[in-house]
Amino acid sequence: MASKKNEKLKLEIAKELGLLEKVQKEGWKSLSAKETGRIGGLMAKRKKLG
Repeated sequence: MASKKNEKLKLEIAKELGLLEKVQKEGWKSLSAKETGRIGGLMAKRKKLG
């Protein structure tokens, strides 16, 4: 159940960063390390707050 929450949050953040279309077309592996790091950082921040 937690992984579904994580996936939803990850998609939400990708959308906010303008990366959702890229992820949907090419998958998560198409993201650069910088993009992946931004998503991970925001996920950690939001988990800590919420």
